[in-house]
Amino acid sequence: MIDKLDAALRFNREALNLRAERQEVLAANIAHADTPNYKARDFDFSSRLNEAVERGRASQSMSLATTSARHLAGQAQAMPDKDLLYRTPNQSSIDGNTVEMDVERIAFADNALRYESNLTIINAKIKSLLSAVQQ
Repeated sequence: MIDKLDAALRFNREALNLRAERQEVLAANIAHADTPNYKARDFDFSSRLNEAVERGRASQSMSLATTSARHLAGQAQAMPDKDLLYRTPNQSSIDGNTVEMDVERIAFADNALRYESNLTIINAKIKSLLSAVQQ
């Protein structure tokens, strides 16, 4: 029963996780808009989503160091940089920065809108599953 529930929500869960990850990448681009020689980065969302759905989420975790036996063991998730691609700018800048604020703002707003729509879809799916269980 739980595998069917997981399968029903897996695609949307992975899409939501990747949207959040992409939002971080786009925010980093915007934050470095004035940094000389900064190269704007992004990733191919559809290929990463296909990979995440087929094989599960590839997580690179690191163990946190503890200095006392009473500390709780923890894991930190590392964002893989291997799939991040560099953007080719439409107009080059003198300082070597490839961040184009208009492009970044549009991508950021588009990604945020798709994140919200994904949340709406997940909420609707959960409500339909709850109503099926309650009846």
